[in-house]
Amino acid sequence: MRPLAAGERVLEYKGEITAWRDAIRRHRREGVVGHTFLFGLSDGRVIDGSRGGNSARWLNHACAPNCETIEDAGRIFIHTLRPIEAGAELFIDYLLATDDPLDEDVRAQYACRCGAADCRHSMLADAA
Repeated sequence: MRPLAAGERVLEYKGEITAWRDAIRRHRREGVVGHTFLFGLSDGRVIDGSRGGNSARWLNHACAPNCETIEDAGRIFIHTLRPIEAGAELFIDYLLATDDPLDEDVRAQYACRCGAADCRHSMLADAA
């Protein structure tokens, strides 16, 4: 709606804070396909944006994002990396991790098509 300055805090990633195992169990039980809104915290817990989450859960991935996530006291905030024009989409680098072996099926599941000049063609952090 308005231009954003570099380094500006835009919003907080909101949702229920829970243990990873509980979030994964609930995700599997509910049979959610496509979208997951789980954001890992450094203390081993996770924010489940599907439970009481806000618009931050809809930020898309890009290998050359215009925003970054910053953890502060168990909360996740979205900050701009550079000036952003009014109406521009906000992107973060998901830097996802998986326990599955990185075979072609797993790579395809986490494929990136952001179109950035330096796109790594994956939303996984260790796909480089």
